Amino acid sequence: MWMHKLCAIGAAAVILAADQASKVWVEHVFALHESVAVCPVFNLTYVRNQGAAWGMLQGAQLWLALFGVAALAYVFFAARKLCGRSLTAWIALGMLSGGIVGNLIDRVRLNYVVDFLDFHWGMAHFPCFNVADAAICVSVFFLLLLQWKRPA
Repeated sequence: MWMHKLCAIGAAAVILAADQASKVWVEHVFALHESVAVCPVFNLTYVRNQGAAWGMLQGAQLWLALFGVAALAYVFFAARKLCGRSLTAWIALGMLSGGIVGNLIDRVRLNYVVDFLDFHWGMAHFPCFNVADAAICVSVFFLLLLQWKRPA
């Protein structure tokens, strides 16, 4: 079981490092709101999000930070129950933790979250997001899938 936990810590560290490094790079290379087309459906666009997903709860940084801390505490205390002996679940939990910490660092340090991954298709435009957001979404998907497949 200790190997599973070590993998979770490793996944969290990789996500956190990739998230923070990519955000520092974007802030140094791009001007605020600058956008560079990478391919027909994807741009790199530097935005500052003072809310949650899709810009909801704008200006509620304190509450969003407290929610992040509470979510991280829940993950820490419920890890064994959530993951059991599933290595995939432990890695997903590590990814979730790394994503939460990545956005939490931005909220505390900057009072906003750096977003830059910008997908669009014709008139449809998905809100910008970052590595931490992607890790959170992917890990929650896998955790839900694993819970659904888990015997009762």
